[in-house]
Amino acid sequence: MKIRVERDGFADAVAWSARILPQKAALPVLAGLRLEVDTDGQLALSGFDYEVSANAELDATVAEAGAVLVPGRLLADITRNLPPQPIDLATDGSRVVLTCGSSRFTLPTLPLEEYPTLPAMPHVAGTVGSDAFADAVSAVAVAAGRDDALPVLTGIRMEIDGEQVTLAATDRYRLAIRTMRWAPTDPSLQATALVPARTLADAAKSLTSGAEVTVSLSATDAGEGLIGLSGAHRSTTSRLLDGEFPKYRSLLPDTSSATATVGSTALIDAVRRVALVASRTSPIRLTFSDGGVSLEAGGVDEAEASESLPAAFDGEPLTIAFNATYLLDGLGSLDSDEAQLAFTGPTKPAVITGKADADGGSDHRYLLMPVRLSS
Repeated sequence: MKIRVERDGFADAVAWSARILPQKAALPVLAGLRLEVDTDGQLALSGFDYEVSANAELDATVAEAGAVLVPGRLLADITRNLPPQPIDLATDGSRVVLTCGSSRFTLPTLPLEEYPTLPAMPHVAGTVGSDAFADAVSAVAVAAGRDDALPVLTGIRMEIDGEQVTLAATDRYRLAIRTMRWAPTDPSLQATALVPARTLADAAKSLTSGAEVTVSLSATDAGEGLIGLSGAHRSTTSRLLDGEFPKYRSLLPDTSSATATVGSTALIDAVRRVALVASRTSPIRLTFSDGGVSLEAGGVDEAEASESLPAAFDGEPLTIAFNATYLLDGLGSLDSDEAQLAFTGPTKPAVITGKADADGGSDHRYLLMPVRLSS
């Protein structure tokens, strides 16, 4: 193999493909990044760890076609720090020589014949705007669990019902739900998938360079489910999670006894300030009454903080406490200048939404469990 590529495009492609490589691979070849170039001048870079695959393509000037497997994270570190000049890559026996300006690196190769075959992209299910998709996934991913001992809760449940997609995630302490519209290949399509949250969030964020993301799904029988995302000459696949996701819709209250509307930015800033005196396990207390909300944190034997904000409140005065980090995650996930909070009591979950849309509803809901206050 002997090629020349532009530095920026190559560095981006390497970073995209190498990001899924394990820090410590069970098999040495899984730490490798596969580079393959054909005579038509198309260079493909691929990474795979048996769970997630990533592939990127870019144009190259080809003197000699071929394929090679090199240490992926090392190549990513090198390309990220190269000068802004064209890169020459050439195999030299069992090594690869990379030259960029006056910089020269020689990398060992890994046994290409031992590298696993990447999974094929599943059947296309539909397309969605890349920015809208990234926003929706990031807004829901904040509520996903991080405990690998409970793998079902580390995923985002994707529910497809015709032209509507609902994303949901929960870690038992909060629940985030986002509904959006998309363009399915089959208007009658109905499907569900449980996707690893970190994988989905990372891929969605990285695919915003294109206008659209194409979503592909395979059958989910016998734990062989696969999701594929592609756009802007990049693609990724991930195995779906097994297990039954909680029946989250039953957690949403049908009615509320009190509601409050507060400016999102002002409330976020106030929570951040007041939470400075709260220990990691201490909640922040919010008291709602006519015309405003008071925030408090700390106690008699420790630092204390309080702040008041104007708020439109309807209901009996209410004091409720939340984990400050979880509250900030929910407020930060709103795409609205107003936060609307609905309560059914000081010990029952509260529902946080943004400003109502033109249809009178919100496409994003964040349900947060309160912290019980000592009497």
